[in-house]
Amino acid sequence: MKLEITKNIKRWYIISSAIIIIGLVLGFLGGFNLGIDFTGGTMMHIDMEQKISVNEIKDITDKYNLSANIAYVGTEKEEVMIKTKKSLSNSERTEIFNDIAKKYDLSQENLLAVNQFGPSIGEEIKRKAIISILITSIGMLIYITFRFEIKFAMAAVIALVHDILIMVAFYGIFRIPINSPFIAAILIIVGYSINDTIVVFDRVRENLNIVKKKKFDEIVDMSVSQTIKRSINTSLTTIVAIICLYIFGVESIKDFTLPLIAGILSGTYSSIFIASPIWYNLNMIVHKPKYIGK
Repeated sequence: MKLEITKNIKRWYIISSAIIIIGLVLGFLGGFNLGIDFTGGTMMHIDMEQKISVNEIKDITDKYNLSANIAYVGTEKEEVMIKTKKSLSNSERTEIFNDIAKKYDLSQENLLAVNQFGPSIGEEIKRKAIISILITSIGMLIYITFRFEIKFAMAAVIALVHDILIMVAFYGIFRIPINSPFIAAILIIVGYSINDTIVVFDRVRENLNIVKKKKFDEIVDMSVSQTIKRSINTSLTTIVAIICLYIFGVESIKDFTLPLIAGILSGTYSSIFIASPIWYNLNMIVHKPKYIGK
């Protein structure tokens, strides 16, 4: 299968830019749906001793205007986790639990845990998240520069930034709560995307050494064409496994797996349509060669 990646570079850049801009604009205008991990709030872990509909519990919490996020915990789905961005006092927490306990005949022992998160904890999580992503990007930049060259490394890191922005845009468009799993999803996608990108770059480097009298755009198109089946098959098998988690997993898992699917699709897209074209553009800016070796 012969692809013409470099011939349509502007098209790939426009598609990515449009998704990122729309997602960020919607996110900033409507406000990103920051979860309790970033804003602070209250968490209550209750053993219901039976499987109760989340909507039934939500009917109780809605009386207190909590806008609570309620999810099952445990394999039997008999425990629930109630999270709200509101910082509840001890009396308020007791009143809410007493309402639930009265309806389902629970005792104080069924209240397994109560945690209060302050805004300072959310700021600390955000700070560490940014630091971890920066360290990851710098480490990959150094590794790829050592293994390949600086232009490969720059293209790979730009593609990683692209994937992170796509993920943020996805959260902004679909109003998915941004909690600790968001950080985990970002780091997973960064690792997945760079692995796929290196496979393509490795083939580009091989073709640079083997093929003579070829233009850089022809090398890129040929290399991507030779690796695209591998990239797509790897992504499909990974996505199938994640879809199973989304279908059969608990609610808290679904909040994590759905963005992960979008991130894997974005990582596959960027390794094919973003990373290699950026490497091609960097070579044309620096050398402007007509043929390899000339």
